Amino acid sequence: MNNHMIISAMSKDRPGIIADITGAIFKLGGDLADLNQTVLCGYLTMILSVSFDPEVTKEDVVAAVSHIKSPCKFEVSIKETGDDPPAGDPPKETYILTVQGPNRAGIVHGISSFCYLHNINITDLVTTLKNNLYIMALQLDLRGCDISLDLLRRELDEYAQSGDLTVVLQHNDIFAATHEISLR
Repeated sequence: MNNHMIISAMSKDRPGIIADITGAIFKLGGDLADLNQTVLCGYLTMILSVSFDPEVTKEDVVAAVSHIKSPCKFEVSIKETGDDPPAGDPPKETYILTVQGPNRAGIVHGISSFCYLHNINITDLVTTLKNNLYIMALQLDLRGCDISLDLLRRELDEYAQSGDLTVVLQHNDIFAATHEISLR
């Protein structure tokens, strides 16, 4: 049985942080399953899903990251989850929602509240602001949604019109097929 951990790390951005942290994980025999990172306001934030042999503790991981020679201190948080999480494709009810409109306070709150109102789980979210245009992309799990897809689309359209937003909801498979990155 492996010891699975979700590791969150943050530091002032510089070249080599990802190599440093994944190197520390590699030296501990970690098997990296997923990594999500971004740089916001000059700070790199990273979340990793890693499996270790049972004898590796979260204290071992914190110590390994703390010993990285770096001009910037790492902030690390770790959640042990036990066994490896099940791997696989997203559920059939996974959709991608894109939202864009003029920047104003409350856009993320409004969309996330709309999802919560209909028991829609947001599994991934990215936003960006450029030239006063606010853009969001959300991966949604609609398995618990309490209304039909047609009604959901109508309510989203009404919400978008009231907020001067453009929204597009499409099934994850369609989004993936039209936005696929070839690694050949």
